[in-house]
Amino acid sequence: MGVEKKDFIFLSSVIFLIALAAKFMGGVFPVVGGPVFGIIAGIMLSGYFQSRGAQSVFKDMSKNLLQYSIILIGFELDINNVLKVGGNSLALMATTIAFTMALALFLGKMLKLSLNTVLLIGAGTSICGGSAIIATAAVIKAADEEIIHSLSTIFIFNIIAAFVFPLIGSFLQMSDHAFGMWAGTAINDSSSVMAAGFTFSDQAGRLAAIVKLTRTLMIIPVTFLISLFYSRACGGGGGYDVKKIFPWFIASFALASLARTVFAENVDAEIFSGLASAGKFLVIAALAAIGLNTNLSALFKNGRRPIFLGLVCWIALCAFSFALIKFF
Repeated sequence: MGVEKKDFIFLSSVIFLIALAAKFMGGVFPVVGGPVFGIIAGIMLSGYFQSRGAQSVFKDMSKNLLQYSIILIGFELDINNVLKVGGNSLALMATTIAFTMALALFLGKMLKLSLNTVLLIGAGTSICGGSAIIATAAVIKAADEEIIHSLSTIFIFNIIAAFVFPLIGSFLQMSDHAFGMWAGTAINDSSSVMAAGFTFSDQAGRLAAIVKLTRTLMIIPVTFLISLFYSRACGGGGGYDVKKIFPWFIASFALASLARTVFAENVDAEIFSGLASAGKFLVIAALAAIGLNTNLSALFKNGRRPIFLGLVCWIALCAFSFALIKFF
């Protein structure tokens, strides 16, 4: 359902006004941070914007703003560090994803959940939340109800992660590097990764973004393996189109980082800093849009078993990745 231009301008203005207020509050209360204020304010005001047109605008805006924010943040990163950190995190990514998917399949069978629901929640938890769920749904041809069910379940823990992770990190006196690795590995959606990372510190946020982007790349091999598994389990399966699921903004992020590296000596550092600051503001705006698109009552009407599955998988992933980072 489309919206008129004037309505789109109004709804977009609401997002950015919330983001401006959240950025200000984040400056006043840096321990909480602008991203958290953004999503809280959005959720508080979501009841006033329940029309299909408004929800469609908020959904599209949140997705686009988040992707653009990641690209802009790339201008603050040296591509050599991106490659180094990303490469070092691949083994961690593969181990945690395999562990979480195996646990989801085991628990899902015990809870007597449908295979589609189990695969969607497992992929969303282990890889990158909504993006992984949508990609997996295309592979296994999941029903709309199964997709919405899984997205709602995953989103509950995205909200919790944005609040809880910085508190745990501070309590455990984690370093910026350790927290960035942990947030990028254990939080399943980009919005919550960014919120938790930048709430903890800018350095942790930048590292978490790199690790999360590396983790997002795992969509391609994991969904391919899911397709093979689903074909064997059900005697069929969906198609696999790399073009439809490949996150284009990762390539743009890499190009931004490359530009930062190549032109560092010829371009004023303030320019790159300004672009990165704009990216951080867009993170807040994206989270405000996500909050505005949230129906809390609907989130808790999805059934106990899928939520329980998501909870156990998420806690296990958090604990397992923390142990790997700390001891290995």
